[in-house]
Amino acid sequence: MKSKGLLIVFSGPSGVGKDTVLKHLLEKDPNIRLSVSATTRPPREGEIDGKDYYFLTKEKFQEMAENGEMLESAGYCGNFYGTPKKPIEKWLSEGLDVVLEIEVQGGAQVQSKCPDCVGIFILPPSLKVLENRLRNRRTDSDDVIQKRLMVARDEILQAVHYDYAVINDTVEQAAEEIIHILHAEKHKVQRDNNLIERILNHA
Repeated sequence: MKSKGLLIVFSGPSGVGKDTVLKHLLEKDPNIRLSVSATTRPPREGEIDGKDYYFLTKEKFQEMAENGEMLESAGYCGNFYGTPKKPIEKWLSEGLDVVLEIEVQGGAQVQSKCPDCVGIFILPPSLKVLENRLRNRRTDSDDVIQKRLMVARDEILQAVHYDYAVINDTVEQAAEEIIHILHAEKHKVQRDNNLIERILNHA
């Protein structure tokens, strides 16, 4: 019988390289799936429904939230964002691991509802390195970068609420460390209450 997959809460400050680490992780481990969020904002050019986001009306989103079909949800700039439960539950039941790339507030909601999830927080080697990465994007003004760094400082303080902290010094090393973490988690006795009984009763 296939074991249930791991639900992974994956957080970190803006500019830390979460997307790049996740890309490497998905390439290295075919057993991992990336959760797709739902939003009420309109799709941007090139975005595909069901791949980038599930694009929902506000009425449909609120109906799903009220019916308990969202693992977590939040409002931002007049729109709603959330994580639909059904696709995640299906993948987990198939023994696949599911990553939720999520900000710390949403991560706290998921950790509260799913205490057996694995919380992984991605850290920069230092705030100076994070600032350099944000500047190298060349997408934000100096004021915006300073605001992002202030938010990042607050977010980094939340890393203590996660199970693991991984420093993204090099993407390859960070992805490799996460794979080791997931392998170790799957061997925890607490995750398989029937393991000892099966061993003792195996003919």
